[in-house]
Amino acid sequence: MTESNLLPSGKPRIESLEMRGITKRFPGVLANDKCDFDVHTGEVHALLGENGAGKSTLMKILYGLYHPDEGQILLNGKPVTISSPTDSINLGIGMIHQHFMLVPTLTVAENVALGLPSSRGALTDLDRVSKRILELAKIYGLKIDPDAYVWQLSVGQQQRVEIIKALYRGAALLILDEPTAVLTPQEVDELFAIMKQMVRDGHALIFISHKLHEVVEISNRVTVLRDGRKIGTRPTSEITKQDLANWMVGREVGFTPDRGKTDLGEVRLQLDGVKCGSDRGTPGLRGVSLEVRSGEILGIAGVSGNGQRELAETITGLRKITGGHVYLENKDITNLPPGEITEHMLSYIPEERMRDGVIKEFTVAENLILREHHKAPYSHNGLLNLRGIASHADQLIKEFRVKTPSRDTLAKNLSGGNIQKVVLARELSRQPRVILAAQPTRGLDIGATEYVREQLLEQRRKGAAILLISEDLDEILALSDRIAVLYEGQVMDIVPREDATPEKLGLLMAGVHPEESASVAK
Repeated sequence: MTESNLLPSGKPRIESLEMRGITKRFPGVLANDKCDFDVHTGEVHALLGENGAGKSTLMKILYGLYHPDEGQILLNGKPVTISSPTDSINLGIGMIHQHFMLVPTLTVAENVALGLPSSRGALTDLDRVSKRILELAKIYGLKIDPDAYVWQLSVGQQQRVEIIKALYRGAALLILDEPTAVLTPQEVDELFAIMKQMVRDGHALIFISHKLHEVVEISNRVTVLRDGRKIGTRPTSEITKQDLANWMVGREVGFTPDRGKTDLGEVRLQLDGVKCGSDRGTPGLRGVSLEVRSGEILGIAGVSGNGQRELAETITGLRKITGGHVYLENKDITNLPPGEITEHMLSYIPEERMRDGVIKEFTVAENLILREHHKAPYSHNGLLNLRGIASHADQLIKEFRVKTPSRDTLAKNLSGGNIQKVVLARELSRQPRVILAAQPTRGLDIGATEYVREQLLEQRRKGAAILLISEDLDEILALSDRIAVLYEGQVMDIVPREDATPEKLGLLMAGVHPEESASVAK
């Protein structure tokens, strides 16, 4: 093998990979319908599509997690059989999962070595692993300490460990599944710099993302799937974000929601020096103070794990407050039971919709009355009014455009976007005065995301006070009137929307005040 066919890591390149006529069926679902896809050395090929379009299934087939019912895979022009991730890795294919596959209590070197045979038999060879990690880190511009424990690393650093793991195992082709979902803007820039270096060095990259501006920035070609079928492939230079969105959804998509202007009213939600613990036994919130007025959306920005979950749970009564107070329309609700808090017209759209938003084994109709099932017209003298429940459910299914076979379908059988519509329908139909929306569009495709954002803005126009917690900076900037940034359980700053930029918010999300950064630069 000539030197030109080798990567800087010394591993052979993958000149081309083709998936031809891939078909995959599950009971009642045609996930992939004769899909074609290809990627070549030295390029980033983006794969786009709505939830359920077949992207993940196609990539899981490539990585050996699923087996195709029809079609073939060609590596450098020759047919190959991929029966397991081990086969995939042996062929030089690696995958960076959205949710990292790391053991927090182990070091970087230990995580990289995990599952691999030692060159010393029964003895560990972590010194050799560490040396190789440093070599790869230097080649690809990955700053990482082999001796650091994973739990000590930022999300961006943990992602680098995943990339190092794949490179250590000889990956010439990398599948990156939603790799920017939990990164700060600065970490996204660093990841893109790494990806560009890998492309220059001859790697082939497959990039899956819902963020169209990132696709346009980083990819060379784009393939769009819809309803399990390939719609087409185009050079990125020949297509716009609007084109991609319309292509994915099959209709014209509005990118920038019309926020309009609203008249601010009274303070409806107020936090005064709120403190609480975290699940790790460390401080979760460290004296958080903020207020939300009628007719406004206050966005909470921050990297995952900086107090967002604790903030939502203290407000809703799910986590004990150890200091400070929470007021709902001037009433002190500190440490009241969750049911009593929601009686005060607080609606909660939780981060974990399958765990906290719906009961999976309940029907759509039953989930739609969870908050009010004990009240008229849904019950009388302790007995459920089935006719009233059915009428209410049918009305909300129509109003919120929930795609479900019937009101009696179990929640677990709906798509993520439609489960979120059920949660929205239940919470917003109560005419809430305060709304707490935590990661309301996480994991949703562009069509469902558009719908959820329209609903929140409609509630704002009706005068609701909305606290929006989101790790999607584009969402925060699109919807918020003011933006508070959380870092290590503290509010770094609260910025008016007109003064907010991704760069300024990114610094705050990393724990740096822009003024401090400017003074250091001087």
